Amino acid sequence: MVVMTPFRAVRPAKEYVKDVASYPYDVIDSREARRLTRENAKSFLRIVKSEVDFPDNGVGFDRVYEKARENLYDFLQRDILFQDKKECFYIYRQKMGDHVQYGIVACVAVADYESGTIKRHELTRKDKELDRTRHISSVNAQTGPVFLTYRALKTIDIMVKTIVRGNPEYDFTSDDGIAHSVWVVDDKNLIEKIKQEFGKLDSLYIADGHHRAAAAAAVARMRREEKQDHNGREEYNRIMTVIFPHDQLNVMDYNRVIRDLGGLDKEQFISKVQERFILSDDFKERSPQQQGEFGMYMDGMWRRLQAVEEDMDKDDPVGMLDVSILQDRLLRPLLGIDDPRTDNRILFVGGIRGMDELERLVDSGEYVVAFSMYPTTMNQLMNIADIGKIMPPKSTWFEPKPRSGIFVHLLD
Repeated sequence: MVVMTPFRAVRPAKEYVKDVASYPYDVIDSREARRLTRENAKSFLRIVKSEVDFPDNGVGFDRVYEKARENLYDFLQRDILFQDKKECFYIYRQKMGDHVQYGIVACVAVADYESGTIKRHELTRKDKELDRTRHISSVNAQTGPVFLTYRALKTIDIMVKTIVRGNPEYDFTSDDGIAHSVWVVDDKNLIEKIKQEFGKLDSLYIADGHHRAAAAAAVARMRREEKQDHNGREEYNRIMTVIFPHDQLNVMDYNRVIRDLGGLDKEQFISKVQERFILSDDFKERSPQQQGEFGMYMDGMWRRLQAVEEDMDKDDPVGMLDVSILQDRLLRPLLGIDDPRTDNRILFVGGIRGMDELERLVDSGEYVVAFSMYPTTMNQLMNIADIGKIMPPKSTWFEPKPRSGIFVHLLD
């Protein structure tokens, strides 16, 4: 049974919400974040990427985390942010072109994450998990929601549709053209109905934010050990999330570009690829149109790769993923990329950036070959999580992504 609860969000004053709402910390690099905060000092990047307030020649990590806390409480003191007086749910709508998705912002229990009721499909990197753990602990807040999904229920859809007939609390369009709207749900009866409907679910699934979830759980464990009178009701026992139905999510391709050919020359590489895939030249579409198909860009030319039937083992839900086929049949054996999570020869490029970005990276000379991928489906993600398996890294790219700074969860 899924337990989700309302909470007293820290959120922007209405007149500042567009200024405050920022990209998640892991979507842009520090250089771009510095540029954005120079243009907008109210950006929440000053909390989630607080290194922007220091010179780019480096500063101690402890000071960066301390600065994040200082900036958060400075925003509160200046009434850029405030905390709701009542525990609420929040409906968060995002529009990107014709795509619309409605999520419910709520807290879930750390205990449900630890027990597996909240299911994972990716491994975390220890360095990234430690960074978010130190950030949450230092700031004393969860500053970005974990992106969850569930197998859609019509009863929840109907309740959400009813709520959003009213006027939103926030309604703005960010600079990237994505529209964001928020409705505050503070009616006790309606809150109870939402809790009851989610209680009918057996599980939730992490779509994006595995490191944020792991870090929130790590902070909870540390505080339980430190607090002699721990009773289980403390705020650090809860994780802030935004929960979307699976059939509203937009999963895009997550593409790969490679710096070198692992000691092969280009003719040798093409020859070895032909031994493992059906290869054809002049792939005008550039982007795959079906599972088992890949685009490959090198030397100014797009080629089409098609996996052979025996490599698409339908009895192996992880092995049949296109990301697994490319890794197991090409990246590892031909290019020597054994662990794409840590190998700096590979770069992952979200589908939102398009095929032109893959061409640009290869044409720059910094990379030698790019692979375009067919998107992993939500059913594949949930089915793999249901059997307790792990997907290869960078299997999914969700767009639009929830903005940071619209909701913050204080830990006391």
